[in-house]
Amino acid sequence: MARPEDDSQSSIPLNLTLAMAALVVIIAGMRAGSSLLVPLLLSLFIAVVCTAPVHWLHRLGVSLRLSVWLTLIVIGGLLSLLGLLLVNSFGTFVDALPGIEQKLYQYYLDLLDRLAALGLAIDTDRLAELLDAEQFGGWIPALIGQVGNLMMQSVVVALLVMFLLFETLNFRDKISRALANPAPSLRRFSEFSLTLKRYLAVKTLISLATGALIWGACKLVGVEFPLLWAVLAFALNYIPNIGSAIAAVPPVLLLLVSPDGGLVKAVALSGAYLGVNFVLGNLVEPRVMGRALGLSTFVAFLSLVVWGWIFGVVGMLLSVVLTMTLKIALDSHPQTRWIAHLLGPGTAPLETADRPPSQRQPGGETDDAPERRRPGPE
Repeated sequence: MARPEDDSQSSIPLNLTLAMAALVVIIAGMRAGSSLLVPLLLSLFIAVVCTAPVHWLHRLGVSLRLSVWLTLIVIGGLLSLLGLLLVNSFGTFVDALPGIEQKLYQYYLDLLDRLAALGLAIDTDRLAELLDAEQFGGWIPALIGQVGNLMMQSVVVALLVMFLLFETLNFRDKISRALANPAPSLRRFSEFSLTLKRYLAVKTLISLATGALIWGACKLVGVEFPLLWAVLAFALNYIPNIGSAIAAVPPVLLLLVSPDGGLVKAVALSGAYLGVNFVLGNLVEPRVMGRALGLSTFVAFLSLVVWGWIFGVVGMLLSVVLTMTLKIALDSHPQTRWIAHLLGPGTAPLETADRPPSQRQPGGETDDAPERRRPGPE
């Protein structure tokens, strides 16, 4: 007669196989529906960030609906102003592209002459195809088309954010009516929403500080279109490991070919990018956010590859945010908290490993107010 332990052990491979099959189906479904899921995810994350000023206004005595409208008006006005400035800067950059292309082509010819003087054989015809003017110019209409598509997607995201913010006003009441025992679910949801809100707010503020410092560095060095590079640095700051390097390439190249630039200024701008991202990304952000809310380096890079393959460029931008959302959701439930520990850097103290993230203070310190400890034999 089979023992219960044998039955449970024999069902482990079957459960693992079913879990892997379900994961494959879920990933395939997300990739097939990426055009629908990307605006939903963007609007959801923006709505989570916008709930902070809504609750702040409500604590000041403003009604919830008026707080939502005031938040939407202020954020919409700021984004519209930034969009107008960015479109103007981008248009000027597109007009200056032919001159930039000529300078790059001249640098290319000088490089070929120097390599030929060293005796290195270079296939000039093959390299010339990469810098062909007609092929290079063909990217401009495609890029403008992508910008137009982005504007349409922005309108959809803005409408979704507005509806989501109004939906959150009575979300807890809906959950209370839908569940027979809503207290545990509401408690876990509160833990999840609080931690996610704090993470998104800190990440957005760090990205804003990065964009502002990059704008100042570009103004000091004298590179053109500083607002364009600041917005690019803000957006790519969400991409782990390689985002900062990608954001630094266009302004550094532009500074190399500009008449007022040169190698010294390009190296100085590269050093500014490196210093800003090192200080904010490796010193300030872990201290403010806490090591318990971080990801291991391998998981961060793997999330970049996986989410980029599923959702494209937007998936790369949101890779850390999506993985952190998954980690926070797993960390808010005791039965899945061990998976969240595997995704993290593993620097949190062991005595706080069983606590929800809201009870772990930044820097790995413990919050002893709610005295929750790992159960053990008395």
